[in-house]
Amino acid sequence: MFENLTEKLNKVFKTLKGQGKLTEKNIQDALREVRLALLEADVHYKVAKNFVASIRERAIGQEVLSSLTPGQQVIKIVNEELTKLLGEEAVPLDLMGRAPICLMLVGLQGSGKTTTAAKLAVHLKKNNNKPCLVAADVYRPAAIDQLITLGKQIGVPVYADFDEKSPEKICYGALGFVKQSGSNILIVDTAGRLHIDTELMEELQRLKEVLSPNEILFVADAMTGQDAVNVASEFDRELGITGVILTKMDGDARGGAALSIREVTGKPIKFIGTGEKVDALEVFHPDRMSSRILGMGDVLTLIEKAQESFDEKQALDLARKIREDSFTLEDFRDQLRQVRKLGSLEQILSMLPGMSNVKQMKNFKVDERELVRVEAIINSMTPEERRNHSIINASRRRRIAKGSGTTIQDVNRLLKNYVQAKKMMRQLTGGGKKGKKKRIRKSKSVLPWM
Repeated sequence: MFENLTEKLNKVFKTLKGQGKLTEKNIQDALREVRLALLEADVHYKVAKNFVASIRERAIGQEVLSSLTPGQQVIKIVNEELTKLLGEEAVPLDLMGRAPICLMLVGLQGSGKTTTAAKLAVHLKKNNNKPCLVAADVYRPAAIDQLITLGKQIGVPVYADFDEKSPEKICYGALGFVKQSGSNILIVDTAGRLHIDTELMEELQRLKEVLSPNEILFVADAMTGQDAVNVASEFDRELGITGVILTKMDGDARGGAALSIREVTGKPIKFIGTGEKVDALEVFHPDRMSSRILGMGDVLTLIEKAQESFDEKQALDLARKIREDSFTLEDFRDQLRQVRKLGSLEQILSMLPGMSNVKQMKNFKVDERELVRVEAIINSMTPEERRNHSIINASRRRRIAKGSGTTIQDVNRLLKNYVQAKKMMRQLTGGGKKGKKKRIRKSKSVLPWM
């Protein structure tokens, strides 16, 4: 996400940092480039204009011009102003009040409301809530079936009525059902349209009266840019939305919607969708997002993802095995699965400081299919082979390659890199021969097992 904007801003900052001393003209030229970069990223022109004006007011002063590192000072100011533009701090869901708490998802057709409802339910479950999904979209074919399927997948009850054609009556029924299901939060998936129309808005207003929702969350497709901002403003005027969820952020290289929607509507972005999986929903942190946009990474989000995905007992067990030099191919496979839970490797790398730069990321391209091949190879081994790789002779390698749909060369490469990784681990824990450190040949790949 934001890769086009990040690349252009990095070029501007590189030029600024290359100047020993900045003048007003240097800053004016840089800010002109920043404004163009924002407009090309489909940021609303008024937002871009006001944003650049705020930076100019702070940058053309003694704080910057007399600084020992004026380029860094400008970047610091841009970071602070960008954080302010995005909302300054994360705004949590309003879950206060008597149960059931109601969260109503609204938006145009195709914005991803149904999938987002399931993602939101997964997020709430992680925080010890008991959500229930409500299928109130009676117009889109298979909308109810889709929500029921997602509910089964994530283990959340779904209230649906195939015979009822009135969304208001469905919501009345859901209010009664929620007590039986033991849930405390209703997530209502409402109908959308291709365009805003009076009929849609009147229906949503009636649902608002029935449900008295704590939150009316506008779900927008980030890839639609300024259209998403304009539609959000319309929904806010008619319904009074309380927040925004931006979907498909992983496919949006520009980021105009994220940078404009908070400023134009005055409503906070509460979540962003970062993938197709049901757990690919992130709380929106303006400061972290600003850091990502400026190529500084997002280590805090990466740590949070790791804490959610990695089991503490397994981590301690892994540390013990590394110390005892008993790290097997089974452990290799388990660690690979844990890493894949964090998201794509490109997403993980992009959260590291300095790795958001597009040109650098191109040098770290990882074929996700390679990870699937590695796991398939290990799965094709017998338990004994996984625990003791030294018994894997030529005939066993042929069998493993055939069973995993790979080549003998693939199997050889995995085993070779596994041995190299074990040597590396032994040296890191001080287990090298006679305590002497050996030179470790650098692997050409990002991961030692590839």
